[in-house]
Amino acid sequence: MFLQLRAEAADALAAALTDLDLPTDDLGIEEPPEDVDAVLASSAAFRLAGEVGAPPPSVAADIAGAIDTTGLIYVSDVTTQGPYVNFLPSEAYFAETLSAAVEDDYGRLPDQKTSVVVEHTSANPTGPVHVGRARNPIIGDAVARVLDYAGYDVDRHYYVNDAGRQIAVFTWAYETIDESELPEPERDSPEYEMVRYYRAGNSYLEDEDPDAVEEAEAEIQSILQGLEEGDEETYERVAEVVDTVLGGMQTTLERLPAEFDEFVKETRFMRDGSTDALVDRLQELDCAVYEDDAWQLDLPDFEKNLVFLRSDGTSLYTTRDLAHHEWKFENYDRAVTVLGEDHKLQADQLSAALELLGNDTDQLRQVFYSWVNLPEGGMSTREGTGIDLDDLLDEAIGRAREEVEDRLDDRSRGDLDEDDIERIAHQVGVGAVRYDIVSKQPTKGITFEWDRALDFEAQSAPYVQYVHARCCGILDETEDRPTEPDFDALTEPEERDLLRVVARFPRVIEEAAEDLQPHSVATYTRDIAETFNAFYRECPVLDADPETRRARLALVVAARNTVANALDAVGVEAPTSM
Repeated sequence: MFLQLRAEAADALAAALTDLDLPTDDLGIEEPPEDVDAVLASSAAFRLAGEVGAPPPSVAADIAGAIDTTGLIYVSDVTTQGPYVNFLPSEAYFAETLSAAVEDDYGRLPDQKTSVVVEHTSANPTGPVHVGRARNPIIGDAVARVLDYAGYDVDRHYYVNDAGRQIAVFTWAYETIDESELPEPERDSPEYEMVRYYRAGNSYLEDEDPDAVEEAEAEIQSILQGLEEGDEETYERVAEVVDTVLGGMQTTLERLPAEFDEFVKETRFMRDGSTDALVDRLQELDCAVYEDDAWQLDLPDFEKNLVFLRSDGTSLYTTRDLAHHEWKFENYDRAVTVLGEDHKLQADQLSAALELLGNDTDQLRQVFYSWVNLPEGGMSTREGTGIDLDDLLDEAIGRAREEVEDRLDDRSRGDLDEDDIERIAHQVGVGAVRYDIVSKQPTKGITFEWDRALDFEAQSAPYVQYVHARCCGILDETEDRPTEPDFDALTEPEERDLLRVVARFPRVIEEAAEDLQPHSVATYTRDIAETFNAFYRECPVLDADPETRRARLALVVAARNTVANALDAVGVEAPTSM
């Protein structure tokens, strides 16, 4: 009901300003501080004080006096506090919030009738997913989930670099180096087995004698040329390597989970002729120059030129990505790309080139992220292998299992068996990693710390997950599920506070989708967890009188649904027991 109350407040405020012959272009509607007994407040008096020639509190009083609350459903009264005009919620606001939130899909917004493609991860298929890049699939999947909750028709894409030099080296190495010369794989998984060839191939090119390296480089170049010329046999050779590695990477990413609707290969835009056609168009641009044996765009406002065609006629990753983005624009209303902060220059150049080619780049938005670091000695791993995402997730599940076991020692295990404990360990461990990463603003660097991420008492995934499990535990004690909850029985301040927070959820989703910032949903889950715990401490549910009991059970269902869906919107599982 928050969205409806906001719309009511905006309309009433705009009408009042019009009556006072004041501008309505900036209503200044925002959420007030926690100590203000209102759902929304307007700071318009600050802006209008100079125009009116009176202090902001006086202007606020005039505005409040001009607002007509007659006929409003969700606003009960309008008050002032200093320079702010406050909108107080009605009983209908709380009652309808409760009725809406007991539905399983609470928080999902109406269909926006807008298609969005979210491209994320897109790591080169040369080996296992590394911890440092783990933020991309986590943020990317969360962005896609939030957009889905907000009513957008979302497709999740992984753009596969299968035409660059790295892949040509990988293909040559796989076809040339004998497996008997390679070390044992670090894991029994395709990408771990295949990466041995890639590492050995690069070592060969660095350490072998010049004649042998020259011969290898000639073969590598022939692979690149074969791709450029559309040679089917070359495509098949490369695809064998790429698809094998991607299969293993996909299994790792599904553990997060991060799933994709389509793996879009860059060779697609070479094979269908769109890259060649795009090169022709780029060469016709006024800023196209041939310098240093390559075709480049001398873009305004950029010190570095954008190279799009080598002297040997081979295209570059950016060239093919331009064709890729034009394909996105043809097939989707909006496009979102999740990128590491080191790709900002390339992203800006790409947008500038797309504009010069006549595309509407308002369709395109990027989400940049900084890296994930681990504290020194923060986790065990095999010496010399680095830290892959699989290592991090295994460690997280193991630590979560220990934590769950320790907590179970202090209370009855109840009906939990070993399978239950393993399930909870996976939900808590993976959830802790994902939540800790997605809860931070993407542009801020992260040092992942186990004690914080797995703290059941702090603002972490387990803390929020435990609230959901607690809700489920209460509801498991009874079969009573009020289908038409009676709000009138909820009179305690903790009950109203919980309803206030529950009511905000649709707006949290709306804002997160508008700003492409899923971390705000994670922040919200902590708010509702804290508010529910205050309600739980002060308001007995199962021991209350029958009328109050039914109403509080409905409130518990509302809280459970809200927590579950908010966690789901950032890709964290909500355990039913912990």
